[in-house]
Amino acid sequence: MQKCHLTHEITQWAGRRLPVSITCEFSYSARDPYAVTLIFDAEGDWPVRWVFSRDLLTDGLTARVGHGDVVVWPEHKSDGRSTVWIEVGSAPRTAVFEMPAQPVAKWLASSYALVPRGEELGAVDWGELTQLTE
Repeated sequence: MQKCHLTHEITQWAGRRLPVSITCEFSYSARDPYAVTLIFDAEGDWPVRWVFSRDLLTDGLTARVGHGDVVVWPEHKSDGRSTVWIEVGSAPRTAVFEMPAQPVAKWLASSYALVPRGEELGAVDWGELTQLTE
């Protein structure tokens, strides 16, 4: 099965002034072509897994998108760096993460090389899905 992964160090913001470095893992599989999986604290004792729209993450590289449990937005720093922010959870219990945008964009490009945008349904194994319901 076609898959792509990205493991990267990111910052979890525990309050406005307390950055905590953690490892996250992005994964994408053509088997579930609309979704990305993001595991926060992937190498820690209590990793947390979120599954959400690949298009949401892509669109979040250029504009604030999402509502409810996942919100993504870009930030362009004065030093020229670009970051992407991801907020997960429901108020009042949310977690906010910041990561460099470039590796996320590159990883997303590899996911679109596997399954181009608009061709997600063509990647679904309909025979396998129909066997599950029989």
